[in-house]
Amino acid sequence: MATLILGRRPASLFSSINRTSNSLRIRNGLPIQWQRYLQSSTTPKPPASDFAFAFDIDGVLLRSSSALPNARRTLSYLQAQRIPFILLTNGGGKSEAERVHDISKSLDIPLNTDMFVQSHTPFAELVHGDETGADAFGDKCVLVLGGEKDSCRRVAEGYGFTNVLTPSDLITAHPSLMPFAHPSHYAPYARPLPSPHLSPRIYHSSHTYLKIDAIFIFNDPRDWALDAQILLDLLLSHAGYLGSLSPLNGNPSLPNNGYQQDAQPPLFFSNPDLWWAAAYQLPRLGQGGFREAFEGIWRAVTGGASLEKRMFGKPFQSTFAFAERKLIRHRKMLLGDGRTKIGMEGLRTVYMVGDNPESDILGANQFESEEGVEWKGVLVRSGVFGGGEVVHRPEAVVDDVLEAVEWALRREGRGVDDR
Repeated sequence: MATLILGRRPASLFSSINRTSNSLRIRNGLPIQWQRYLQSSTTPKPPASDFAFAFDIDGVLLRSSSALPNARRTLSYLQAQRIPFILLTNGGGKSEAERVHDISKSLDIPLNTDMFVQSHTPFAELVHGDETGADAFGDKCVLVLGGEKDSCRRVAEGYGFTNVLTPSDLITAHPSLMPFAHPSHYAPYARPLPSPHLSPRIYHSSHTYLKIDAIFIFNDPRDWALDAQILLDLLLSHAGYLGSLSPLNGNPSLPNNGYQQDAQPPLFFSNPDLWWAAAYQLPRLGQGGFREAFEGIWRAVTGGASLEKRMFGKPFQSTFAFAERKLIRHRKMLLGDGRTKIGMEGLRTVYMVGDNPESDILGANQFESEEGVEWKGVLVRSGVFGGGEVVHRPEAVVDDVLEAVEWALRREGRGVDDR
């Protein structure tokens, strides 16, 4: 029976972890040193579990880049017991490899990209689209918003998008797009546009004009004014030709009064979170804050038209489905040492441990697994949620990640030693 020690650590296991923590390498989802230890130890190999965990990061494992108490210890225990888990965050702005490296360093624990999903990770599936070819934007001209400098452009290119623009490119080439912006600030991260010409207000096809085929909000925008202005221009344009204005806008005979009815580029948001737990003692506005602000501008400009958009990130079905597929693959690698049929049919329960009732808990509560896996939300008080009543009720409310795992282990019949 597995035992999670609160005060003391079993010398045979945890001393081995501590001695090797700075030099651990991963193979098949496990530290190589732990594999050797588990293979050579006389202690029986932990049994394969039919449950797993999904952990939010900010407010659960980290605050800014600093590890929260008990985070490293909890994940180390799960890895040693071969209990599968993934990190499922609405954060982003860097490549998965960069984020995993940073998190591993902060927690002083080995992790890999097989066990990691951030807000824009599912965007990679939009490079080639679905089996019919719909939503395939890999070779289209896409605009990427958010993140530091041109980091999100590099992430998008890493996914396979081949023609990626940023607001820096646009404002550097056409400074009059936003009168209050300072193009010199953006010039170091700008690239030449595929077409330098902007469409006239009334589009005509006598020239090759810059056309945007899709807009992706990869991460929290840093310059809300510039990004909102460009976003507004494109959603009011004809077919994504920047500088044009659709003649269908405001037509009451059309759906949505004609807005976004003229082949404007589809809009994808990666993170709905209004708040997130940063270094400051109070939660800070996230990408959801930018979206709410832009929707207010959109309603004012259009007279109340709805904003057509597609949402990714927690709590949405698409992100939880993507995460579950990744968790199943990770579990197969972790437990697939000669066993057969270890995978989707073997996973019964996933415990979603998070600090945000509106994303972590709501997402777990409403997710409908195609594989019949039951997701259960466990809410911690170490981040956005500090106490009080919640609309989306979790299975348990605890102080931190260690207590969350303890609660789940008790529920699964695993032993927990309070000493």
